[in-house]
Formats: sequence, structure tokens, C-alpha cells
Amino acid sequence: MDFRYLGNSGLKISEVTYGNWLTHGSQVENEQAQACVRAALDNGITTFDTADVYANTKAETVLGEALKGERRESLEIFTKVFGPIGPKGHNDLGLSRKHIMEAANGSLQRLQTDYIDLYQAHRYDVETPLEETMQAFADLVRAGKVLYVGVSEWTAQQLRDGAALARELGFQLISNQPQYSMLWRVIEGEVVPTSKELGISQVVWSPIAQGVLTGKYKPGQPLPEGSRATDEKGGANMIARWMRDDVLERVQQLVPLAQEAGLSMAALAVAWTLQNDNVATAIIGASRPEQVTDNAAAAGVTLDADLLAKVDEILDPVIERDPAKTAESSPKTREA
Repeated sequence: MDFRYLGNSGLKISEVTYGNWLTHGSQVENEQAQACVRAALDNGITTFDTADVYANTKAETVLGEALKGERRESLEIFTKVFGPIGPKGHNDLGLSRKHIMEAANGSLQRLQTDYIDLYQAHRYDVETPLEETMQAFADLVRAGKVLYVGVSEWTAQQLRDGAALARELGFQLISNQPQYSMLWRVIEGEVVPTSKELGISQVVWSPIAQGVLTGKYKPGQPLPEGSRATDEKGGANMIARWMRDDVLERVQQLVPLAQEAGLSMAALAVAWTLQNDNVATAIIGASRPEQVTDNAAAAGVTLDADLLAKVDEILDPVIERDPAKTAESSPKTREA
């Protein structure tokens, strides 16, 4: 496993992060989830990403149990706050001071830890003053409950505004967690250049495009039994956008490129995101331990320029690049 600095900080994290969105506490039984975490540790992964909203707090609980007994100082544990949790009452979501403070304490208990390495604003809250949100994060940092602060799916301007307030309050934003893959490149036009200027790294999610870039979905053929595309709890609605024959046909053309690189299709997709020098880590998910081992092979890989150019040529007509898609990811209201 190789490691990279996260933003303009001294924190090093593993190039591949194990995340448990859509799996722990919902799609995967606890015993299997623990086996996946063990596989991550065995492959040198030290960074783990979750969120209180995943499986309505159950994912954090499962991760906390799976990491119990590990040397805490050797791990980097990330979680997030924003989405509705618990009974989903009127203050059980968003980035108000009340919710951030209560959510942080809940996450610490479920993760069985005294501190969170990276606490992230899961989306931008348009209904709470940014000053209130950033002051709450600053207080958590000063209390020692949070070591570093990041965000997820913020636009370039939101990053700029948040970073300025953070500096005034005596801390810094060091990361943004956006969706990013060969097929979804909306951060390249505005978010990445702004992040480089601000000292912010990307912690990217869905580098395999919810499994489409594994090549297991074939154009004109039935969906594989038990695959994510057939599982309403496991992200079928998210993957639907890519389940078009024009996309699937082009993905199949990547198979010889993966073979040329000596990688599985999944590892090629993860490695592709890591070629972007503003990406600190790529988050992988898994329902089986062998998937973790396969994806972890992307760490330390350098893809040559010719291969990268071929990827662009093959996928160009089906790549989403519109920067406006980032703004669309944050809700315009925080009603539960």
C-alpha cells in the first residue's frame, strides 16, 4: 500500500480507502462485513470511511466493532454529518450547530473511539449559515473530538467560502469527497483547480461507477443475479444511469487495456482515479473480501500516457463532465 498526504496537512492516508456505504448494516451481514474490513487491513489499507446516515447509523456501529482491538493510532477513521438519522426529526439532519454537536458525539460512541480523524460535511446545507457550521467544526477540533475537517460534494465557490471561514477560525479544510470515475468527471473543470489553489485533496467515491467499470454488465444481456443493479437496497437506482447499451459497449472496449496493464477492470478503474494528482485516495466498497484484495491492487500503479489517452478516446461520448452536476448533488432544502 502506498500513502499520500491529505490536502495541505501532515496527515498521510492510504491510497485506497475502505468505505461501507450501501454494505455494512444493510446489504452485507455483519460477519461478512468484518471479513471485508479484515481483508482491507491485510492489504495495508489504514483509512476507513463511513457516515452516520449509512443504514441510519448501523454502518458506523458495524465498522466500530470490526476495528475494535486494532491500534487506533495506526488507523485513519473518517465519518460524515448531514443526512437525516435516528427518528429523522426536524433537527436530526443538516449542518446546524445543534445537529453537528449531537451527531459527532453519536458517531464517536458508535465508532468506539475518542476522536474522528476526518469529520466531513456530507453535503452543503443551504439553510444554515456557513458561519454557524464552520464554528461548530472549529469547536470540535479545539475539543479534540475531531482532528481534521473536510466536506463532500461542495462546489468550487462553496469550497472557497468554507476555506476562508476555516482560516479565520484557526483551522483548515483539507478535503472534499466527490464522485469521480472514468465516466463521471464533473470535478475536473472547476472543483479540482480550486482545490489545488486552496490546499484541498479529493477523497473520491464510486471510482468504479457503482460496479459498471468492472465490465460485468454486458450490453443486451440480463443483469447478473445478485449484482448491485438488481438490489434496490444496494444502489440499483444509482447505477441505473450507466445501464445503457452505448455505455456498456464502450466499457467492454476497456478490457484489453486492463489486460495490458496487468490489472482487473476494477483495479484499472480505481488506479485511473489515482492518476489525478489532486486525488489523495479512492474509496472502495465490497461485499466480499476478495473484492477488497482486487481493488487494493490499484495502489502504487502508474498508468502510461498512451493507455490514458485510449481510455479517453473510448469513453469520450459517454463521459459526464458538466461542472453544474456538483451543485445538483446538494439538496435545496434540508427537510427530513
